[in-house]
Amino acid sequence: MIAEVEGLLRLLAPQVLGALVRRYGHFGTAEDAVQEALLAAATQWPGEGVPDDPRAWLITVASRRLTDLLRAEQARQRREDTVARWTLPDQWLAPAADRPASDSDDTLILLFMCCHPSLSPASQIALTLRAVGGLTTAEIARAFLVPEATMTRRITRAKQRIKDSGLPFAVPTGAERAERLGAVLHVLYLIFNEGYASTSGPRLHRGELAAEAIRLARLAHRLLPDDSEVAGLLALMLLVDARRPARTGPDGALIPMAEQDRGLWNAAHIAEGVALVTEALPRGAVGPYQLQAAIAALHDEAPSAEETDWPQITALYEVLMGLTDNPMVALNHAVAVAMARGPRAGLDLLGRLAADGRIAEDHRLHAVRAHLLELAGDRAGARESYVAAARRTTNLPQQRYLYGRASRLET
Repeated sequence: MIAEVEGLLRLLAPQVLGALVRRYGHFGTAEDAVQEALLAAATQWPGEGVPDDPRAWLITVASRRLTDLLRAEQARQRREDTVARWTLPDQWLAPAADRPASDSDDTLILLFMCCHPSLSPASQIALTLRAVGGLTTAEIARAFLVPEATMTRRITRAKQRIKDSGLPFAVPTGAERAERLGAVLHVLYLIFNEGYASTSGPRLHRGELAAEAIRLARLAHRLLPDDSEVAGLLALMLLVDARRPARTGPDGALIPMAEQDRGLWNAAHIAEGVALVTEALPRGAVGPYQLQAAIAALHDEAPSAEETDWPQITALYEVLMGLTDNPMVALNHAVAVAMARGPRAGLDLLGRLAADGRIAEDHRLHAVRAHLLELAGDRAGARESYVAAARRTTNLPQQRYLYGRASRLET
């Protein structure tokens, strides 16, 4: 029962917060009120039973608490007289139970608000995980390996910036909607990437963070079922995450995709991801997430590494390169070319990438060069590049894997 209640509260939390922010504004205070309502539900529901309309119950309790908080703030400001006196509209101070809860789901608006372009990507991620994902500040801080106080300041500044912007609580329209949706998808993509391949720390991946990104992408897809890029992003996450059970050995050591036991891959995720991208691609303009999902599907559907359709993957990367100036896309294209046409062809492309300051010092460039040099028979060059890659990553399993590859090439 407790687990069921926790799952329900996690699902309802952003809806309740969205409803309060739409009705009252006051993002930060509304969040405090919602947290108290969630705490009350977690305490009462396991023993008393879940209400017939749990969302309305939470909105009512949170609204009452928000009214108390706003009245207390109003009184404090009058007492201290440090700022100009302000008065809440009468309808804001009416007991919440006197008004029916709205049936609308404001989670999408909340996502757009958290991913406002005026915020830095780090702030967008933190605020999204806090307000929509329902993670505590301590959980977010642990996920990104920063002190809780640092994350608290980051989230507080993000809330204040949104408040100062005067942003209306509504789904943007036209060109602004497209821009803001792009920010939402990018934030979810970054959250997933950090979960699937941690940039630092003792673990190769953080499954809980990847799972949260997938949950939020599912939510976005439910709210925007006809958007092909939303479907593409969800498909991409599912297809990539499907390989996670085979990415590490019993000791936590990294296992590259070519050596993974494909029988351990999540078949349900693969089937769902393939279905999503198959349905999305014919609907209109093809975007980067759909193309990446199509590439991931080719990897996942290949019976073995040797049977991967590298020419088709190469072609898809070339289309993707025409849409985005992303050095990681170019790096992946070089790998595909090497697999399709031989390691020397890939190394030629890497030579051009080495002049790109955005990726020149990235450990992944050096790791790819090492792998291709090894395939080309240059053991000394490969060993040197493996060591260079290991020195540039702060993820311990990746370091151990790269140093291990280098040691096997010692003469």
